Amino acid sequence: MNRRSLRIASGPIAALALLLVPAVGTAQTDRSLRGKISQLFIFGSGEDPLFLAGTADPNNPASIRVHGDHFVPAAVSENGSLIAFITGAVATSIGNLPIGATSGGTTFRFEGGVPVKTSTSAGPIFAERAQTLGKGRTVIGISRNSFHFASLRGVPLNDVELIFTHENVTNQNTPGCDSIAGGDCSKMGIPSLENDLMQFRLNLDVNVSVTNLYATYGLTDRLDVGLVVPLVSTHMHGQSDAQIIPFGGPTAAHFFAGTPSNPVLSATRSVDGSAFGLGDVAVRSQLKIHESDRSRVALLGEARFATGASDDLLGAGVFSARGVAVISGEVNGFSPHANVGYAFHSGKRDLPWNDAVIAVGGFDDLIAPRVTLAVDLVSALQVGRSNLRIPGPVTYDAPFHRVINPTTIPDERDDLVNGSFGGKYQLPNGFTLVANVLIPLNRGGMRPNISYTSSLEFAF
Repeated sequence: MNRRSLRIASGPIAALALLLVPAVGTAQTDRSLRGKISQLFIFGSGEDPLFLAGTADPNNPASIRVHGDHFVPAAVSENGSLIAFITGAVATSIGNLPIGATSGGTTFRFEGGVPVKTSTSAGPIFAERAQTLGKGRTVIGISRNSFHFASLRGVPLNDVELIFTHENVTNQNTPGCDSIAGGDCSKMGIPSLENDLMQFRLNLDVNVSVTNLYATYGLTDRLDVGLVVPLVSTHMHGQSDAQIIPFGGPTAAHFFAGTPSNPVLSATRSVDGSAFGLGDVAVRSQLKIHESDRSRVALLGEARFATGASDDLLGAGVFSARGVAVISGEVNGFSPHANVGYAFHSGKRDLPWNDAVIAVGGFDDLIAPRVTLAVDLVSALQVGRSNLRIPGPVTYDAPFHRVINPTTIPDERDDLVNGSFGGKYQLPNGFTLVANVLIPLNRGGMRPNISYTSSLEFAF
């Protein structure tokens, strides 16, 4: 059997070709980044993932054409959850990025109209401290966060493997399901063509840069309010390689192009795209409820609004909020702190994320005049069973018993645990320079290998 290959590229020539093919559906012409990822599962004409245009060619016999959509149900039902997860995980990960602390630099309270310092270090970076800025004080800043998504639950994004299985045809009138001949179409593997598989490899390259414009204002000595406006730039390249693995037979029934006697059993598709725009805007406030010479306690509330276009991977597309209790202390410039809270995400039925328990612990330390070291363990621990349900193994009954695992993505929790390591340098005239790295310490969710952050703050 001649196993030729078919390559479909996304670009100016391909775009012109698609305009000339009236059978192309809306999924093919979706120009959003999420739509482009979906296109990686579409080979040839049509809007359905895994539709076999070669098999369904009108020039083929009717007995062959009926096999053209036998892999589509696997895509839109069981394995379809994986397609939705891969596209949704990128958007939700961008929309759920940690943002900097509400109060930076030196904080004050006023006693008899005289400012009194309440901190000596410049504070943490991706954790919160209980000190508030002080009435009338303001911090404004700009930060830049850049990263490259590298893995999904520990599986490299440049080598995600899926195995799509044939529809289990249960019509007893289907050739090969003759009960007189001993066939039972309720069994997976009867007729024998149900044993054909489609091996699918996905290579996804997503680079994201987020520029946050933020400001915090001290309404009173105990209450701060703040605003964060992110500008998100996302660049994506994707490639998919599909290979039909026939179980056997004199002629092929499933192929991307060609004829039953000379089929094309492999296909490749590639897409590129980028987007830039407003991300998910956040508002937050912090209320200090206890203060002594050595310890402080505060409550933090934050809301993120679905202002970023999730279809272009600029935001999560849903509202989220978090409430956190903040405890911090200070001894001679060394300031330990702990944050414990809850993160709520709306729209969980449509997105591969859960609510989470927030647990953060670490310290910031004035290690030299004007220099603060900040180290934290930043975690969000999934609540309940994951909303991503990995399709279970497919069991074949004929012609012999065997089990096919549909993906290399593991069925596990999406806990996020990161190490945050950074420093702040207090410049003259109220400016502070910040540099930090976030390093994943576990494999849950969609993650970069490392995330870099730099920012410049001004307090007045």
